[in-house]
Amino acid sequence: MSSVLRERLAESLRGPARLLWTPFWIALGALRRNSLRAALTAFGILIGVAAVTIVVALGEGASAAVAGRIDTLGDNALTVIPQETARSGVRDETSLPLLTEQDAEALVRDAGGVVRAAPLIQGATQLAWRERNRPTPLLGSTRDFFTIGAWKLESGALWPASAETLGDKVCVIGQTVRLELFGGEDPVGQVVRIGRHPFRVIGVLGGKGQGLFGNDQDDLVVMPLSTMRAKVAPSRPGAVHRIMLQAAPGSAIDGVQREVTSILRQRHRLAEGVENDFRIRTQDEFRQTQERILGVLRALLLSIAAISLVVGGIGVMNIMLVSVAERTREIGIRMAIGARESDIRVQFLFEAVLLSVLGGIGGALLAVVAVRALARALQWPMGVSPTALGIALLTSSVVGVVFGLLPAHRAARLDPIFALRRE
Repeated sequence: MSSVLRERLAESLRGPARLLWTPFWIALGALRRNSLRAALTAFGILIGVAAVTIVVALGEGASAAVAGRIDTLGDNALTVIPQETARSGVRDETSLPLLTEQDAEALVRDAGGVVRAAPLIQGATQLAWRERNRPTPLLGSTRDFFTIGAWKLESGALWPASAETLGDKVCVIGQTVRLELFGGEDPVGQVVRIGRHPFRVIGVLGGKGQGLFGNDQDDLVVMPLSTMRAKVAPSRPGAVHRIMLQAAPGSAIDGVQREVTSILRQRHRLAEGVENDFRIRTQDEFRQTQERILGVLRALLLSIAAISLVVGGIGVMNIMLVSVAERTREIGIRMAIGARESDIRVQFLFEAVLLSVLGGIGGALLAVVAVRALARALQWPMGVSPTALGIALLTSSVVGVVFGLLPAHRAARLDPIFALRRE
């Protein structure tokens, strides 16, 4: 903008607007005269604002990603697992208490808040098809396992209810097994060898991706519980490794958990005061645990980012103090021709705020680019919200005001006679 146009704009303004317009152009001119120094100073604010904004976006993205993984565990799902107990004051490390299929049946029958139960036994063995083979996790369960775990079929079908009674050698496989063992061929109807026995693949599950603990949820083979116990993983009749439960829609999970605990304690004949020989894990428990972990990480990262913002503010104050020392004679001349202390104070405060706001704008732009790149790399649902950008710009302005007050006050308090004598 030319000086003539600037003067005309200044003349057209009246009152408070003109009082702000003049120091703005003086501050902008001072920054242009030392553009490299101004750019390096603003860079410190840029890094701080970008770091804070990126950390906030990462926290929100991580929370959303974790929530999505927890949802893949099932609909209103609870899991009962054996718990080690202290016997005679000594922790028994050699064996775990038993959960049974009868426990699962009793929970569905007696617990009003439980609508489904799926007992599971698990193992791992070599899965072979033609010349290909791979080690694969195995699960033996009932058809309710797929409903509780919110599994969907991509192709084929589940085994019929009669297969659980007859012990049919059939199985359903996950996406990882399908890709690594069958490649581009349709696995439905193919016969695979699991251990020493041939099994017919009757269905392929839809993909779920990475689990809550980093495991591949699609790397599995599921078969009827009776078949797995008889053919693949012989175990004590009725014994299972865990039980998956589904609470009734709208029911309070805490109430269901207390109900399940009461029934299992009664079935396991646990006297009052004896600790449970089982543990119930809920999706809410997973959420709370993950939120605590993410909260600590967010606080740590935000603290580091805030420190970088403070360091950037100190850089602004340092440069402004240098600027005051360099422009002492200019300050004296302005005071000699009628500038008040408030005019000098506003001028230098404007310079500090302008430096910080420019750094804040640059940091916001950098954060937008960085967050989009991280979202693609991590495949997280994350982005920079307008609110976060507004807070970033407001923060940079506050930093400019806070760290610009001392230099502005020092400039305003200069003695005009001393300032004019300064070369």
